[in-house]
Amino acid sequence: MKLTSSAFLENGPIPQTYTCDGDDLSPPLDWTGVPPGTVSLLLSCDDPDAPHGVFCHWVAFNIPPDLHGLTEGIGFRQGGRFQQAANDFGRMGYGGPCPPRGDGPHAYRFRLSALDRLLNDVPARTRGPQILAMAKPYVIASAELIGRYGRHGG
Repeated sequence: MKLTSSAFLENGPIPQTYTCDGDDLSPPLDWTGVPPGTVSLLLSCDDPDAPHGVFCHWVAFNIPPDLHGLTEGIGFRQGGRFQQAANDFGRMGYGGPCPPRGDGPHAYRFRLSALDRLLNDVPARTRGPQILAMAKPYVIASAELIGRYGRHGG
């Protein structure tokens, strides 16, 4: 599988509009190469450079395998064709990059995983890391896109 964005290149800077310093919109994402046998897709975004360990910014799950991407800003919408988990900000859906001021740019990992089943009976407001742990045994393929963002000042 391959995961790309029209908003930033692999290892490139994430535009401010997709961060806490901008409109905090989820970026547009596109993918190809979903393998046969995929029943659902899971998309996550995290910050492995966060000061207190990996910080979960977004988990969207039970995405139909016939979708080939997500449009800009869809991380705010609830309902629709897939479900979203609570991020580590404590909000449902997407929460954009927001590293501490003065840190160098952090790497933000967008990861798309193909699962061989749906994640059923997930309680409302389940946190992203719990969803990732539930999904792990069912991952048949994955792809990653890294973007970078830092904040100036102190």
